[in-house]
Amino acid sequence: MNYYHSYILLIIAIKLGFLLMALTHIYLKISGKKDSELDKNIIYWKERFEFVFIILMSILLIYIFNPRYNKPLLIDYESKILLYLFGIILLISADWTIFFKEAKWFEYLQKIVGKE
Repeated sequence: MNYYHSYILLIIAIKLGFLLMALTHIYLKISGKKDSELDKNIIYWKERFEFVFIILMSILLIYIFNPRYNKPLLIDYESKILLYLFGIILLISADWTIFFKEAKWFEYLQKIVGKE
């Protein structure tokens, strides 16, 4: 196994850690233990896993699409899945309030619909 595949496995492990923390947080929210100390720790680690995942994926993108790398661009199946998941994570974690609450066009649309 070369460094590239080891790096991909590290990213997958970080993603699984994030998924475990997210599912645990959802379970604690459903069971009524939303503000417990355990839930605060789960949220803390979930945010750290997400941050590390974004950093590792950014490095992977830089490596794959490096313009000085002259070999043909071949993306394996695991890299495709990771890039797909990275796109989904970026869409989910984006600050959508900036786009909808502060946008002039959205205020105009609300006035047309009649919501103030």
